[in-house]
Amino acid sequence: MPIFYNKVQKVDPRNPGAPKLWYPVIKSTKLVGEKELAKKLAEETTLNPKEAEMAVHQLFKVIPELLSTSHTVQLGEMGSFRVTAETESSTTEAEVNAAKIKKLRVRFTESNELKQAMQKTDVVDLTALTGK
Repeated sequence: MPIFYNKVQKVDPRNPGAPKLWYPVIKSTKLVGEKELAKKLAEETTLNPKEAEMAVHQLFKVIPELLSTSHTVQLGEMGSFRVTAETESSTTEAEVNAAKIKKLRVRFTESNELKQAMQKTDVVDLTALTGK
C-alpha cells in the first residue's frame, strides 16, 4: 500500500514574509491502536491474538521504563529509541545542573533497513485518487 500526500499551500517558516508556497504533506489514513497492532502481529507469528496483545502491551510498558534509566532501546532491524533534552546553557561548568534541563523528549532513529524500505514505498497524490 502506498503512502499518500495532500498538496498544501503555506508560509515557509524560515522566511515568514515570503509568499506562500506549495508543499506535499504526508496524510495518515488511519491510526492503528495497540489491539490492531497486536492482531497484525498475531497474524505474522505463532502467537495467538491475546498473547500478541500482551506482548505489545508489555513492550509499551518496558520501553519507557528502560528509557527512564538512561538506556537506549534498539528494536532489531527497525531502529532505536533514546532520550534527548532541551536545555539551557551555562557560562561555567559549575552552573550546570538538572534545573537546566527544560524538557525531555524521546527520539526514534530508524535503522538503515527501515530507511531503505521507506525509500522503496510508493508515494501517491491523494487528490488524484479522491478528486478533491
